[in-house]
Amino acid sequence: MIKEKVDLKKGECISILKKMPDNSVNMIFADPPYNLSGKNHITCVNGRKVKCDKGVWDMVTDIDKFNYDWIKECMRVLKDDGTIWISGTLHNHPSVGFLLKKMGYWIINDIVWFKPNAPPQLQPNRLAPSTEMIWLASKTKKYYFDYQKAKEINEGKQMRNLWIINAQRHITKHPTEKPETLLERIILLGSKENDVILDPFMGSGTTGAVAKRLNRNFIGIELDDYFFEIAKSRINKK
Repeated sequence: MIKEKVDLKKGECISILKKMPDNSVNMIFADPPYNLSGKNHITCVNGRKVKCDKGVWDMVTDIDKFNYDWIKECMRVLKDDGTIWISGTLHNHPSVGFLLKKMGYWIINDIVWFKPNAPPQLQPNRLAPSTEMIWLASKTKKYYFDYQKAKEINEGKQMRNLWIINAQRHITKHPTEKPETLLERIILLGSKENDVILDPFMGSGTTGAVAKRLNRNFIGIELDDYFFEIAKSRINKK
């Protein structure tokens, strides 16, 4: 078996992506800033109401311009038969979907990730958020997707776009950490062994850890010094 290659890059993703060659990665998983943090935004932590401040990286002045710039560079480095998977909530998901259409890319699916163990809603004037959305898109209609693997995971039945997977923290305190189960499914459906997987917002390294375990090559980009070191340590242990 060929030893997988791991390339971790610390810095701002758009400037780093600009230095990467065209058509050089097979699949992208992107979990961009949701723009949740703000002066008057609150969230629930351990059943308590607290200010929503995920970090400077989550505060974007012009979310549409930011999304346009990183999507453009990601699509440039993505191969013609590759796919991009973009996770988000209502705070950012509509912007991403609108731009994918406006920029002329092919939207394959909108996947609803339902989290049965999502935290409760403390404000009595709305429903408790329990889902995230994942856009699945490509540059052309000739993209790689392992339909048979999807049926295999789903006990022989056609997989639908509603995925019921518990939220889960692994070894970090990253506020938007994704469960390895979710990334395992995405990587298995969107790539083959020895393919190159890119995560432009690497965070705590879940994508890289799973990609390495599944014998894929991985390129990860992360702006935050603290989480970059956590991701590096986590991925190197796999």
